[in-house]
Formats: sequence, C-alpha cells, structure tokens
Amino acid sequence: MASVDYFERKLDDKHRLTIPTEIRNEFTSGVVLTRGFGQYLHLYPKIVWDREVEAALNANGSILDEKIADLNVQFRRGKTEAELDQKQGRVTVEQHLLDFAKIDRSLVAVRAGAYWRIMAADV
Repeated sequence: MASVDYFERKLDDKHRLTIPTEIRNEFTSGVVLTRGFGQYLHLYPKIVWDREVEAALNANGSILDEKIADLNVQFRRGKTEAELDQKQGRVTVEQHLLDFAKIDRSLVAVRAGAYWRIMAADV
C-alpha cells in the first residue's frame, strides 16, 4: 500500500473532515485538533498527543517558566478531542479552529512526522 503524506479535502456542510481510508488506522485511538505554530492546525492521533505532546508540555520545567506556559496555552487553546467516525472516517472541525486557520471549506493536509498540518487550500 502506498504511503499517504498529503491530501486535499473539502469540508461538508457540518464542518466534517473525511480522513483518507489509507490512514484511518492511525486515528483508532482518537483525534486531537489544535492550533499550530502558525496560521494552521495540527491533527494528532490521540496516542501521539498523549505520548509526545503532553509529555513535552509537562516536561521538567519550572512552573514559572514563561516559555513553557506560552506553549501550553498555544496548544491547549481551542484544543478538541474526538473519536473518528469509523463508518465514514470523519471528524468535525470546530468553527473557532477553522476561523483561526482561515479555512473556509477547502483544505490541504501534510504529514509533519507523527502529526498532520492542516491549512487552507489557497495558502
């Protein structure tokens, strides 16, 4: 089976993103959507979020370290968790995340290691 590292989609009227069949098994643990470093979103398999991101956000830093606090706020602000609709492989993208990334309906997703970067198709 070919590796999928990029896909384009149009959200349906209920803001649902259909995940390609070839990568749906990555999201059996669930889906985490959050703001990215720039004007785009991050799409994580829940297991990756728990193992990698949570571990990094809770690393051995001082509770008073402003950089750590800023990263926590950035990734947790607007964070949503959901189960992938196993029948059709869809997940709802909440409006506040679409507004942040300036995604109207068309989007592209690019694999960035263990997660996906989701951005407006016209970027």
